[in-house]
Amino acid sequence: MSALPLEDEEQQPHLRVMSARRVAIILFNLGGPDRPEAVRPFLFNLFNDKAIIGLPQPFRFMLAQLISRVREKLAIENYGYMGGASPILPETIVQAQALEQAMAARITNVSFKCFPVMRYWAPRAKEVAAEVEAWGATDAILLPLYPQYSSTTTGSSLAEWRKASALPASALCCYPTSKPFVEAHAEAIMKAWREGGSPANPRVLFSAHSLPERVITAGDPYQWQMEQTVAAVRALLPPEWETRICYQSRVGPIKWIGPTTEQEVHAAASDGVGLLVTPIAFVSEHVETLVELDIEYAQLAQRLGLPFYLRAPALGAAPRFIDALADLAAQALEQPGKTCSEQGARLCPAHARLCRHRSTD
Repeated sequence: MSALPLEDEEQQPHLRVMSARRVAIILFNLGGPDRPEAVRPFLFNLFNDKAIIGLPQPFRFMLAQLISRVREKLAIENYGYMGGASPILPETIVQAQALEQAMAARITNVSFKCFPVMRYWAPRAKEVAAEVEAWGATDAILLPLYPQYSSTTTGSSLAEWRKASALPASALCCYPTSKPFVEAHAEAIMKAWREGGSPANPRVLFSAHSLPERVITAGDPYQWQMEQTVAAVRALLPPEWETRICYQSRVGPIKWIGPTTEQEVHAAASDGVGLLVTPIAFVSEHVETLVELDIEYAQLAQRLGLPFYLRAPALGAAPRFIDALADLAAQALEQPGKTCSEQGARLCPAHARLCRHRSTD
């Protein structure tokens, strides 16, 4: 596959070879504290985001200060299980290196460099935008490591980047049913099942990060897209397996979408079935997978006497997942400066009002 030139060579009957094109691939992720002292400011950055808490300032600032103080001790304990720091950035760097190699193998007349950008901790968009400019990028591809779009994740990350950089860019807002992405999840599930002894008829829990119900009611497409991902992965699993979708990582007393992963562990105990849990919304390991799934829910399953409790890994740098990212980057490469809707990809239904690229039918 070759890339289209940014401009035609004047008075030439052929297109200019683009040996000078330098494309920055911006990989967005949540981020996480890199040391115990960073936990509280990380939490503050998270809850001070208007996409997370919609209160006007200074009320959002004061609430974010309160929440970060209250949650700091427990969060430090949880990160302590992981050596005191989040693995998100190191894992994103590995994904970036793998994607660079994949793009270089596919397209030889363009220079690529992947730049991880974390939303709530270093490296932030402003810092990375300066690095991209210093590298001499001609344009960028904005590629979130959130497969399912939400205004609270992808929407927030894209908004912060656009404040930091005026570089022409293609924004890929989501890929919930991308064929290699779906295949990567199915492969991870089947591998976890085989390595766990191939137990008969597991109940597969697709566990995703929850969102406040009010966000979904306002028109966020996240839950709808999650259901599309689950349906696509389900089609690649043994037909006799039972599957359910559930949500984890709730915070505070407000109503969140469900059912919760904890409720589904209890349901499995009542039904006398074992579980195979897959983190369907997470493409890198972090506190939600390594602590919630691997420790809290695993211990709950043991206390409740489940026949087995298995967990599929996050996709990380699995070759099939890197293929999915490379497919998306190659798709965006030929249309610099355009959004996914302008490329003709309208995935979300009309009721998803918070998706700028929803169908108008």
